[in-house]
Amino acid sequence: MGHLMSKQPQVQVLLLGLDNAGKSTLLYKMKHNVSVSTVPTIGFNVEMINARKNRKNIAVTMWDVGGQGKMREHWHDYYQNAGAVVYVVDASDVGRMEEARSELEKTLRSDHLRGCPVILLANKQDVSGAMTVTEMKERFNIRKMCAGRDWLVQPCSASTGFGVEEAFRRVVQMVKLPSETGAVKDNIKDTVHNMRYTGKQ
Repeated sequence: MGHLMSKQPQVQVLLLGLDNAGKSTLLYKMKHNVSVSTVPTIGFNVEMINARKNRKNIAVTMWDVGGQGKMREHWHDYYQNAGAVVYVVDASDVGRMEEARSELEKTLRSDHLRGCPVILLANKQDVSGAMTVTEMKERFNIRKMCAGRDWLVQPCSASTGFGVEEAFRRVVQMVKLPSETGAVKDNIKDTVHNMRYTGKQ
């Protein structure tokens, strides 16, 4: 059984977004289908979720990285080997929309994420005044920002569960399997090289 598990393709998905966007609540809703009260994530949460893609079982490792200002400086540590970026936005917090947009733009400039699919989750649709998917696409200028990569904007509510299962299904459809990128071995070498490098600084 353990041997079979090791053959299963594994993909890494980054769950990013500003603090209070609802990332951790979404993660646990996807994994356990329960609503949990979470405290701000200092560091990261990581969960493995089994899924099916192209009629194969795959293991999706979701990295939920804290969204406070100090934590965002460390986001780039998680970019390497990411098969997709799920960017969670509190659609009801119109006052922070520009901050959310500029952080996503900055993230997508990384060479490590070139061509990486982006799923923008317009979370908290249950809150009155939440921006619609159309408004979010316009505010983020998502077509221009995500030129050259697959992208999707999905409405959801982590607290009620609306759209969460659909969002996860879309992530699985869009995520790049390591075999599709063909650069996994090089990436591992790069990672080791980078670790040695950063260790010296």
